[in-house]
Amino acid sequence: MTTLILGHPACLAHDPGPGHPESPARLAAVLRALDGLDPDKWVLREAPCASPEQLALAHDRAHVARVLGAVPREGHAYLDHETVVCPASGEAALRAAGAAVAAVDAVLADEAANAFCAVRPPGHHAGRARAMGFCVFNSIAIGALHARAAHGLARVAVVDFDVHHGNGTESLFRGVPGLFYGSSHEFPAYPGTGARSDSRPGAIIDVPLAPMSGGPAFRAAWSDEILPALEAFAPELILVSTGFDGHRKDPLSTLELEVADFTWAIAEIRRVAEDVCGGRLVSVLEGGYDLGVLADATRAHLAVLAAPG
Repeated sequence: MTTLILGHPACLAHDPGPGHPESPARLAAVLRALDGLDPDKWVLREAPCASPEQLALAHDRAHVARVLGAVPREGHAYLDHETVVCPASGEAALRAAGAAVAAVDAVLADEAANAFCAVRPPGHHAGRARAMGFCVFNSIAIGALHARAAHGLARVAVVDFDVHHGNGTESLFRGVPGLFYGSSHEFPAYPGTGARSDSRPGAIIDVPLAPMSGGPAFRAAWSDEILPALEAFAPELILVSTGFDGHRKDPLSTLELEVADFTWAIAEIRRVAEDVCGGRLVSVLEGGYDLGVLADATRAHLAVLAAPG
């Protein structure tokens, strides 16, 4: 089977305006990463729009209506001081969430070995009734909750190596039996959540990393804490919040990682997926704001996903 890549031109049209780090050029860099990959190992499919019922798995319906109603006919509108929408942003956010849902459906139907959602805006900061941190709807949480609602899965895990803590995902998962969230993230840093004391054994694993701590600390967080807990949870599906903004060149972080660290992480996550859930894995793009790094890291990430099992 191949790796499924889901995207849509609407995700390129979401434009928060000049100088905003979450720019359309990010996704253009990701799509350039497909050049040179073996075309026999992946297939590109258009992402559908998430339905109101799918959005309601993670978000209050009134909040969804407010967000979509705030999308302007022209110019820009602010959902918070840094989460900016333009006329194309509503469809982009719906396609991003729909990509996660379609990826889950395809992987669970054995139509693909695994999947990567090449979409924006990102999602892991978005909470039940709040858009924040460039994130409109929480695509990865919607995908995970859809796996339970539509496919009857009892145990679903999200792991997150974006440099910023996925506070939205954690808030949606906290206290819900059968859901697991594991994250390494720079701390202190935006959004200020994800302290070690927030962890809950077997369900929430937060591993904060000090600024400038680099690859050794990052790999230790995963090999010593997050991966063993993930393996013990034995999920039926693993979703990955894939952020490349921990790289040493990224303008929004000081964690000092290299592309090789991200590649190691997805290879280890895939190894656990092969061991516990038949390789069922869905990766969803989150952050990463140096365009060259974003292209290089995506290419390496996809090479791991598309490698023979």
